[in-house]
Amino acid sequence: MDLATRPDTVATEDLLGTAIGRRAARSLHRQGVSLRDMRRRGVAELVAEYNLSETAARKVVAVSELAVRHASEPLQPGQKLLSSKDVYNHFGPRLRDLEVEQVHIVLLNSKRRVMSTHLISQGTLTSSPIHPRGIFRPAIRAAAAAIVLVHGHPSGTPEPSSTDLEITRRLVDAGEILGLPILDHVICGWDTFVSLADRGLMT
Repeated sequence: MDLATRPDTVATEDLLGTAIGRRAARSLHRQGVSLRDMRRRGVAELVAEYNLSETAARKVVAVSELAVRHASEPLQPGQKLLSSKDVYNHFGPRLRDLEVEQVHIVLLNSKRRVMSTHLISQGTLTSSPIHPRGIFRPAIRAAAAAIVLVHGHPSGTPEPSSTDLEITRRLVDAGEILGLPILDHVICGWDTFVSLADRGLMT
């Protein structure tokens, strides 16, 4: 195993063994647990489902989170939001391997610079509740000037459903009344995304 000069040639099981311990890595390998499966499990689930020690399970969660943070491009406060790709580069790696839908918002100031991001709701494999109060309350409190809506499809396919389109329309209408425009709704899949603004579907 040549971690010093050629880490790209090292088997995944060996890399995992270095990070969490060889015994735990061998156990996961024998059970056919993929890296994606590990990402989807919390500490308690890893212990219960895969018979890991709590220490090993915590290491798995830490390694998975580090990998996601490495793959994500952070949206820093004050950063100019230039495109829907900026949104996907931040949220895509975070939402890709989840088994349930999550809804996030990005709050922007009047110059379209990032103020903050917020997790609004978490639902099931096929849906997540989106209520206007949950979307607009953080924006009003932060005195934001605009909002970008983001959610992931655990199916891996980012094509918007009829429900996605209807909810977006209602939120756009509510935003117009409140003076808080919804600029975009970005739907993240496993390796790609759909921007409703880019498709001209935000009106």
